[in-house]
Amino acid sequence: MSITSTRKKEVIKEYATKQSDTGSPEVQVAILTERINNLTSHLGSHEKDFHSRRGLLMLVSRRRRLLDYLKRTDDSRYSKLIERLGLRR
Repeated sequence: MSITSTRKKEVIKEYATKQSDTGSPEVQVAILTERINNLTSHLGSHEKDFHSRRGLLMLVSRRRRLLDYLKRTDDSRYSKLIERLGLRR
C-alpha cells in the first residue's frame, strides 16, 4: 500500500524544483498522489477495509490543502502540476 523508497526517490527526482528538493509542494503532492493511487487500487480488491479508506480520505484532504496553498501562492506552478499529475481540478 505504501510506496517503496526507490519509487519515492524517483518521484522526488521527477518533481523536484531544484537539487535536493524534498519539501516543495510539488514533491509533496506527487508523493501523496502516488500513495493515493496505491490505496485506491488496494481498496478495489478489499472493499470492506474501512481503516484504509479512512486513511485514503485523510491523504486526499492533505493533498487538497497543499494544492489550495500552491494555487494561492503561485497559480502557474499549480496549473502545471495539475497537468503533469493528471488531476481533475
